[in-house]
Amino acid sequence: MSLRLVERLFVALQYLIPQRWLSTQFYRLARLNWSPLKDLMIQAFIRRYRIDLSEALEPDPRAYPHFNAFFTRTLKPDARPLDPDPQAVLCPVDGMISQIGTIEEGRLLQAKGRSYRIEDLLALAPGELHSFADGRFVTLYLSPRDYHRIHMPLAGRLEQMVYVPGRLFSVNRVTAAAVPDLFARNERLICCFATQAGPMAVILVGALIVGGLETVWAGEITPPHRGPLPERWDYPADAPPLQLARGQELGRFNLGSTVILLLGRKAADWAPDLTPGSRVRVGQKLGVYYPAAPGTG
Repeated sequence: MSLRLVERLFVALQYLIPQRWLSTQFYRLARLNWSPLKDLMIQAFIRRYRIDLSEALEPDPRAYPHFNAFFTRTLKPDARPLDPDPQAVLCPVDGMISQIGTIEEGRLLQAKGRSYRIEDLLALAPGELHSFADGRFVTLYLSPRDYHRIHMPLAGRLEQMVYVPGRLFSVNRVTAAAVPDLFARNERLICCFATQAGPMAVILVGALIVGGLETVWAGEITPPHRGPLPERWDYPADAPPLQLARGQELGRFNLGSTVILLLGRKAADWAPDLTPGSRVRVGQKLGVYYPAAPGTG
C-alpha cells in the first residue's frame, strides 16, 4: 500500500506525541458529566458519524451521564440476533474485517506486505508454548461509529487473562500498513478460554485515544497504563469456573480499537465470502467450528 504524504505525516506524528498522556486526557474528558459539554460532544459525534440511535436501549442522547456512557451504549435485546447454527463461530463485535485467515509459519497477516509473530502478539517468553500454531485468526477493526461492546464468539471457560503494556498507535488502515508489528506493539488484553472448539483467545488491542480496556469479570483494566512487564491472572480449572455463554458480553472499549480472535489448528473454517473490508456485526456467523477432542478445550 502506497501512502500519501499526509498519511505518512500522520504516522510519523504518532511516534512523537505523548500517546499515553493524550489518551488519559481523552479518557477524563469522556467522563465529564457537565451537561452543556457532554451534550455538545454527543450531538457533534452523532452528526459527524451519523449514529443510528434507534437500536439503542436508551435512544435519548441527553439521557447519558457523560460521553463514554453514550459511546458504550447498550443495544436493545433483539438488535443483534445470534446466528442459529449451533456450530457457528459468532462475530464478537460490530466492525470491519482487517485480515482473516490462517496463522502461517507462526505469523499473522497485518496488512499487505506486513506480518507479525504470534509469540509477540501473545507476549510469550522465549520457548514458551502456545495453542495456536497453524490456527485460525481474524482481525476486526471498530470504527468510531460502531457498537463498542465485545461478545463471546463461542461459549467458554476463562482460563487466563494477560495485560500487556505497550504503545498506543492508531489501529486504522493507514497505520496498520505503515507501523511494523503494530498489534504486537500496542497495549492489549489477552483473554484465553477453553471452548468446545479447543483453546480460544480474544485479544483487545488498545489504541490512540482508547483510554480504557474493560471486562465483565474484572472491570476496568486500564487506565492506569502500566508497564513495562505483562501482568497475568490465572483461573484454574479447580476454582469456581468463570463461564461465559455464546454471545454474552465479554468486555468493552472505552473508545474504539481492534479485536483479534484466535482459534487452534483445524478448529474452524471461515466463511468463504468474508474477506478484508467485509462489514460484520455481533452475532453474525464468521465460520463454523469443529468440536475438539476431549481434554483439549
